[in-house]
Amino acid sequence: MGRIARLDRNMINMIAAGEVIERPASVVKELMENSIDSGAARVIVHVEDGGRQLISVQDNGCGMDAEDLEKAFETHATSKIHSSDDLQHIATLGFRGEALASIASVAQVRAVTRVRESDQANCVEIDCGDRKPVSPCSGDYGTHIQIRDLFYKLPARRKFLRTGPTELGHITEQFTRIALAHRDLHLELHHNKKELYRLDANETLNTRISKLFPALSSQVQTGLIEARASEKTLSIYALLGAPEMSRSNNKLQYAFLNGRFIRDKLITHAIKQAYQGLLDPNRHAVAFVFIELPYEAYDVNVHPTKVEVRFFQSNLVHSQVQGVLRETLLAQDMNVPGKLPEGMDTPVYDIPQGMHSGSDRRTQVAEAMSTFFKTHRPSAEVPRSASLSYARGTGKSQGFQPYDEPMLGGSEADLDRMEAVVDRVSETPVRTHPFLQVHDSYLLVETDEGFVIIDQHALHEKILYERLVTRTDQAPLESQRLLIPEPLALTESQSAALDQHAEILDKLGIEVVPFGPRSFAVQSFPTLLGKTSIPEFVMDLIDTLTEHQDSEPGQLLDAVLSMAACKAAIKARHRLSDSEIVALLADGQKAESSFRCPHGRPTTIRFTLAELEKQFHRT
Repeated sequence: MGRIARLDRNMINMIAAGEVIERPASVVKELMENSIDSGAARVIVHVEDGGRQLISVQDNGCGMDAEDLEKAFETHATSKIHSSDDLQHIATLGFRGEALASIASVAQVRAVTRVRESDQANCVEIDCGDRKPVSPCSGDYGTHIQIRDLFYKLPARRKFLRTGPTELGHITEQFTRIALAHRDLHLELHHNKKELYRLDANETLNTRISKLFPALSSQVQTGLIEARASEKTLSIYALLGAPEMSRSNNKLQYAFLNGRFIRDKLITHAIKQAYQGLLDPNRHAVAFVFIELPYEAYDVNVHPTKVEVRFFQSNLVHSQVQGVLRETLLAQDMNVPGKLPEGMDTPVYDIPQGMHSGSDRRTQVAEAMSTFFKTHRPSAEVPRSASLSYARGTGKSQGFQPYDEPMLGGSEADLDRMEAVVDRVSETPVRTHPFLQVHDSYLLVETDEGFVIIDQHALHEKILYERLVTRTDQAPLESQRLLIPEPLALTESQSAALDQHAEILDKLGIEVVPFGPRSFAVQSFPTLLGKTSIPEFVMDLIDTLTEHQDSEPGQLLDAVLSMAACKAAIKARHRLSDSEIVALLADGQKAESSFRCPHGRPTTIRFTLAELEKQFHRT
């Protein structure tokens, strides 16, 4: 006998399910898309245990009669395409005819459906491919499909499912994508009989974004910038977040093509280019981009999940999206002066008035620093317009925290360190200044061999990172209970991420407690992180935990500490006082390896006198 045999139909469907049905969220996506294609105006989704036990999707669409219901779960059975010409202009979300057959091969399925013209519904039940005959039943018009015990006969597949909260996070993401693209629909999502989202039909995009992303609700009305353009066959509409709304990853970048969520590198790159020069390279903009094109201008039939598309004129789409977004952003007044947090109206580390009335030793150190800076200041003042400032600035300190206690008000070790710094730099000849702050971002420091240029943010980030690593190895970070708890609005998946990684929150000294429906409050926060914006820090912490959730515990903690150090470090374009610069340089000398920040960027670039002489043709 020959070795080649035909696979039976159910085996074919199970293999197809490996491509189409990755997890419960995949089922929710396919069923919701079928509901939308059926003309439904209302779609209600119920899941239990993150969709592992139950997924129920009910709509008020056109429904099916008994004959169509009999065919619906067959392989490659579809009402959406009839000839090869239809593939050139696919206007529906689904079209392959694989989804229902694949789902029915790996779960228990019960489908009840009724067309409007009929007074009787029909039902079919399928258990992993074992089908019962279609039978009459009672039911409202539309279609109601229940999926139970996904992969229960495929333990090899089921063991790869994550915990209920994790799978729920993937479901809410799929629900969010569909909800943003179809604002004309009434949509509901329930989990374990608890309502998570109720979205009204025809509400504004801003309103729907506020409901789907509670953390953005306070910024949506004033912080989202509308961009719109239409040229020939290409139409673009976008809501763009202001630079201060940026995130540590691109999970709040959504792109849609004719009502279909897509993941496309060209669009992602266009968004990044549009924000060039307005954002730190490691930050990602908040953006919701909606593109409309003729169906024949792209091919959606390139991947089973239908998330990837291929544009026939990709360069045109890229340039148009980038141009529209860039032009809109540049037309805005982005140079808005930042407001200091409450209680930050005075520099944190300038020497307080009355400090010299303390111990003799503190007075001597303070006077030595004052004398040094007066003696070593060049006689000619450099104008601020030259963008090169000497160290003594008049700007406010906005969170730089080289110590856990104020300058000259700390321990004897701090005084020893500062006295040593003053003694060392006081030996510098009067003809030169020991350091300059350039563009309020970089420090230029003279050395015996030439000079070094230091990125103040990167160096402080490295210092804080080493402190965080050392202290979390020994015990949880010292935290301070907030007089007024900081409120937070979190989604179910975001709060689940905090619950799942409660041990890391304990190490950081952060306490987050429920405060009401979808509301939480930060009760305690680590003192080492200084005046960091607490709500922004917690949201970035959730992003980091989610992004690295599959990493080893040590790698996950390292990613969190790197993020924390970056958030708490002084920023570029922030003027430092003399005392802050001296403290930063001293701490940099004490760091184990201060030449690169935790993200790998250099903190210091060295230039020798020989290199300078070569540039001026002295050699």
